[in-house]
Amino acid sequence: MDKALIEVVIVGGGTAGWMVAAALARHLGGAVRVRLIESAEIGIVGVGEATLPHIRQFVTRLGIDEGEFMAATDATYKLGIAFEDFGALGDRYVHPFGTFGRDLAGVGFHHFWLRTAADGHNTPIGAYSLGIAAAEACRFAVPRDDDLSLAASYGYAYQFDATKFGPFLRAFAEPLGVERTEAKVVSVDRDSASGDVTTLHLDSGEAVHGDLFIDCSGFRSLLLGQTMGEAWEDWSHWLPCDRAVAVPCASPPGEIEPYTRATAMAAGWRWRIPLTSRVGNGYVFSSAHLDEDAATAALLGAIEGPPLADPRVLRFRAGRRARSWVGNVVAVGLASGFLEPLESTSIYLVQMAIARLIELFPVDGGDDADRAEFNRLVDMEYDRIRDFLILHYHATRRTDSSFWNHVRTMDVPDTLAAKLDLWRATGRVERYGEGLFFEPSWIAVYLGQGVIPKGYDPRADIPPDAALARALQGLQGEIAASVAAMPGHARALGRRP
Repeated sequence: MDKALIEVVIVGGGTAGWMVAAALARHLGGAVRVRLIESAEIGIVGVGEATLPHIRQFVTRLGIDEGEFMAATDATYKLGIAFEDFGALGDRYVHPFGTFGRDLAGVGFHHFWLRTAADGHNTPIGAYSLGIAAAEACRFAVPRDDDLSLAASYGYAYQFDATKFGPFLRAFAEPLGVERTEAKVVSVDRDSASGDVTTLHLDSGEAVHGDLFIDCSGFRSLLLGQTMGEAWEDWSHWLPCDRAVAVPCASPPGEIEPYTRATAMAAGWRWRIPLTSRVGNGYVFSSAHLDEDAATAALLGAIEGPPLADPRVLRFRAGRRARSWVGNVVAVGLASGFLEPLESTSIYLVQMAIARLIELFPVDGGDDADRAEFNRLVDMEYDRIRDFLILHYHATRRTDSSFWNHVRTMDVPDTLAAKLDLWRATGRVERYGEGLFFEPSWIAVYLGQGVIPKGYDPRADIPPDAALARALQGLQGEIAASVAAMPGHARALGRRP
């Protein structure tokens, strides 16, 4: 390009910072000069990451080999999330990365399932998902890349060590020209007229100038929150969990589960993320209902192997900044907002913000329309994920603790209330073209947590009983045969012959 390079300064490393640096260097390398400032004295939040299938696109577009990436981060495959004890004690379901059954003549498969349920059949809808069947059998095969076969009806993500992901991306980004500076930001200068950030002063004495500043400073939100003063929207009245205690443990013997587990606890929920090197564990809880010592004891009593480190407590609030792009400051990751990792959305939100930033990148200094569109898209993503997470808590029959009584009876956002009303009356899922979690995801949680609608699409009554029964049995047989042909998860990872 004939124009001068745009100076991009990223504050903070970790997963978010190095994802931004790698993506900008790879996709906008001819237009930008990227500098990342981080301090080894400031720890990262990463405690083990479970992701969504979108991460595969991020890795692929960078040109990174999947096998190399997985080996470097102790990664395993992930077919979905198993939720235990959420709807009621003893309940279990899997939210898969894929569909249920096959739609017919424009009628969603779940409507045919609802018809059979109304007739007294009790086969869970998960029996008609290849992704769920493979996950439960601890088997894995890369799905086919077409739209017609059953083998293309599911997707996959990764479970990996977050403390290794950032360094892996650093090793990728620095040869592309990203400059890393080991330092802390001690003060920030702003233009008196525009309010834009002009200079970062480092503890080394250096003054760093830039055109665009990316805030990846985590919960501190050094640039967007502290410097620009952008307001915080607190969602803790809907998502009251504000603490997490985390500890890794040794892997138990046996197969490696190709899914993440989320188990509801008395004051929140517990995660289990299996890697090739260890198992990540954590208890996300509400400090208004449980203290940190009790949560730590509960977690240590639940893990399956010897602890590999001391338990670590993280403190947070659910919510987001009113705007994520203000002036020449763009916040990505925790500096922009936080939603607990119940549906593994943290890295997705980073990836989404990067994609939107690249699309709307301020080549000529940016304008208000670009900033407004970026903020609209980011807000929409956060708001829709927020509603989906609230559903997991609110759609419960549990009455065994003050925490579950609170979330079961609390008022929910109008946007979620409308979705619930539509589902309960008709069995329909609100459809939208943008944002995360489409129809199969909502169906998995609705039905998995016992929210059964009163009605279903009347067209589902058209097939004769015998024909529908044969089709469902045939589908189950096809799924069983497909799973039997898959290797075990450990073998698919190359961990066993």
